[in-house]
Amino acid sequence: MGNLFCADAWLKIWIYKETFIVGFLTTVETSVFAILISLLLGIVFGLFSTSGKTILGAISRVYVELIQNTPLLLQICFLYYALSFSGHSIGILLSGIISIGIYHGAYMAEVIRAGILSVPKGQFESAQSQGFSYGGTMFYIILPQSIKIILPPMVNQLVNLIKNTSCLYIIGGSDLISLTYSFVTGASTGGAYGPAYLVCGILFFIFCYPLSKIASGFLQHLSDIKN
Repeated sequence: MGNLFCADAWLKIWIYKETFIVGFLTTVETSVFAILISLLLGIVFGLFSTSGKTILGAISRVYVELIQNTPLLLQICFLYYALSFSGHSIGILLSGIISIGIYHGAYMAEVIRAGILSVPKGQFESAQSQGFSYGGTMFYIILPQSIKIILPPMVNQLVNLIKNTSCLYIIGGSDLISLTYSFVTGASTGGAYGPAYLVCGILFFIFCYPLSKIASGFLQHLSDIKN
């Protein structure tokens, strides 16, 4: 880190700024698609776990427990290398998007399950007495009430998802962390460790901080309403 204040090191960063831009855009792309997958899986398995159906509840528990109790790095490597060695490779980026989406989908499912269960049981019974189907009950009555419970931890999961895109480094991705490492170890760009990793951290901060503020702002808003 001794070159953090070295003008030549910062000049390298400026000359090869395209590397960091490409890495940042790849991280954004990976995050957006992984978020969509995680939200879809979270909603589906969150509803499964609160449906009252034994089979659906069991399917949800198997998915959540299996994914939450194995490392994300292992899941990424398994998907990428298993498909590659079988001759059905889907590429580094898509492997990362799917793996990260599935991983955080399990946590989203738990967030949604907890939010739904936080609604008093009487709300379910009232909806049923009014002739609402399970889907109608969830869409019109339960989910609107549980959103205030779901949103803050959901946003925190989104922030964690963005940071976990760095795991693509293990399979040679082109995300921000991977390209930063390639930059600091490159033959013509190596050596500028301090500035390179500082810029990388700043770019992650720019991406994640607004989401963190949304979560904390929402919690503060709820606190003001209660008071």
